[in-house]
Amino acid sequence: QLQASGGGLVQAGASLKISCQVSGRTFGSYVLAWFRQAPGKEREFVARITRLGNTYYRDSVKGRFTISRNRVRQTVDLQMNSLEPEDTAVYYCAADYAGTDIGEKYSYWGQGTLVTVSS
Repeated sequence: QLQASGGGLVQAGASLKISCQVSGRTFGSYVLAWFRQAPGKEREFVARITRLGNTYYRDSVKGRFTISRNRVRQTVDLQMNSLEPEDTAVYYCAADYAGTDIGEKYSYWGQGTLVTVSS
């Protein structure tokens, strides 16, 4: 089970950290990812982190967002800096054993947390 939290309303240029609590005994086996869906748009990949800690990002967030995982707390976090209005979306965490940028390949999903960036 995945539980996302930390969304909110911020101004452009601000920072925000969202987090996802991952329950269960297989945290260390999962590839963990963040996706987002803006109003009227399709869901898109944001970032993922492998079991070994390798990270991958969509081009538009490279250098601004950082994904990390904490084995003790069993969380996956997304630190978002220099936020832009275009980052406004519901952010979803996801987990699966295989590593991919394709949302349909992920078996487990959190409920989403809304991030709104005002201009």
